[in-house]
Amino acid sequence: MSSSKLHDSAPGGAMTDPVRYPVSASPPVRTKRAFVLVLLTLLVPGSAQIVAGDRKLGRAALAVTLCVWTVLALTLLLLLLNRPLLINIITNPFASLAIVILLVALAVGWAALFINTLRLIRPVLLEPSVRPAVGIALVLALVLGSGSLGYAAYLLNVGRNAIGNIFSSGPAIDPVDGRYNFLMMGGDAGEDRTGRRPDSLSVLSVDAETGQTAIISVPRNFQNAQFSEDSPMRAIYPDGYNCGDECLINAINTEVTNQYADLYPGVADPGAQATMEAVSGTLGMTIQAYVLVDMEGFSTLIDAMGGIRIKAGGWVPMSGYFDDYSQTHGMPLGWIPAGEQTLDGNQALWYGRSREYVDDYARIQRQQCVQQAMLKQLDPATLLAKFEDIANAGTRVVESNISSSQLGSFLDLAIKAKGQEVKRLTIGPPDFDASFSTVPDFGRLHERVAQLLASASAKGAQSAGIADDAIAVPKAGSGRIQAAGASPAGLLAGGGAAQQPTPSDFTPVTTTPDGEPITAEMLNQLKRDGDEEAIRQLVATNGQCAPL
Repeated sequence: MSSSKLHDSAPGGAMTDPVRYPVSASPPVRTKRAFVLVLLTLLVPGSAQIVAGDRKLGRAALAVTLCVWTVLALTLLLLLLNRPLLINIITNPFASLAIVILLVALAVGWAALFINTLRLIRPVLLEPSVRPAVGIALVLALVLGSGSLGYAAYLLNVGRNAIGNIFSSGPAIDPVDGRYNFLMMGGDAGEDRTGRRPDSLSVLSVDAETGQTAIISVPRNFQNAQFSEDSPMRAIYPDGYNCGDECLINAINTEVTNQYADLYPGVADPGAQATMEAVSGTLGMTIQAYVLVDMEGFSTLIDAMGGIRIKAGGWVPMSGYFDDYSQTHGMPLGWIPAGEQTLDGNQALWYGRSREYVDDYARIQRQQCVQQAMLKQLDPATLLAKFEDIANAGTRVVESNISSSQLGSFLDLAIKAKGQEVKRLTIGPPDFDASFSTVPDFGRLHERVAQLLASASAKGAQSAGIADDAIAVPKAGSGRIQAAGASPAGLLAGGGAAQQPTPSDFTPVTTTPDGEPITAEMLNQLKRDGDEEAIRQLVATNGQCAPL
């Protein structure tokens, strides 16, 4: 389109300007004008009104557009220079509400500009064959522009509600010895939460600077747990939680909830708080916060992620009913095969829960693997594509005393931790004898925990003489620290220093010793025949697992 056609600058020729006065323009010019106005409204809201309509409206809209661009530029700058602050602003309940309202207002205003642009186009002046194309272009531009802002406001509001339901509004916590330590508890929480016992206890310790992470798994049957010095329960059990075989660490939640809640005035969940204090004293470290997860909510979260990918070392039963008389499970509801698998929520729940034919420690290894797979596979693309489902599933987290004011810092650490090796320690096989949880040696345990944390800290590893990529192997008889995903097959007779196997070093057991492929039907037939020992031998390696 030539400048002479777009604008007649001759005196008295203003009415012939085809942009502002399309009546005098030819049909091809009107068509080009229509598409240009739509494009201007999409790329520079307000500019179409300045060149072809109400200039006052256009100037106001353009001023808003420039302000938005300025805010976006500042946001990008903040993302580069201070990412935690940006995330804290977005997750702050008041700031996020203001942003939601602003996005909705911008979306409505932008939609109004598109409607005004349609009036400026004057479709009646266009050729009938062109009108549908112009209409489609305008609708697509409206959806791309105004619709995107509206959807962003919706997603931000979903996230805002999820954060409000999951996290507390309490004070922020400070790192201890340069680390943030969180107790992760998993259990089945029904409507009546009294008497709930967490089936899964693990400590997630994160270096406050580098994001290097260590996971310490505590068996639910750990006995003689020591309460931290500042715990009110220490006055009740000064020598540890040692009231007999029933005093397992996962029973503390129930006992405190039912009998000693008055020792925790103003605490939302005394049982969870007391359990956190018991794990702190037992491990010889300060745990600042906890997250209690409903296992059914855990299943929903994995489904929302689209499943998790793992390499399974052995077959895992999805156990059937439990027969109290024979003390055995009935026919399995299904089997999770050995090898590379993509698990949905229900399968992942059973994979982390099942302990039939093996002990608690094989289950703990699988739980660690599931946690690592979730951390590894919850990438930004997955989070963005499935944000609403993941946020809604996240509200199934029963509770957490983590302050929402620190989400920015913690999410930033999670980003830093991505791709780094996760160190782990299990209070039991393969890192300690099976009897250790019954008669624990706390001096030895505290030493092992300190060694693990040093290996998961760049500064600590250097001061301790441990290479960043090395795993410390203590002397014979003292157990070992294992890299994430390492196999029990790496245990050496009599101990001794050796490089631990990497997560991919184990070979899944998919055949019998005779070379016959293991199948679900074979395992079920052995179950029908009552040959539990044969099944036990075939699935003995199911604690081996690595995230893919």
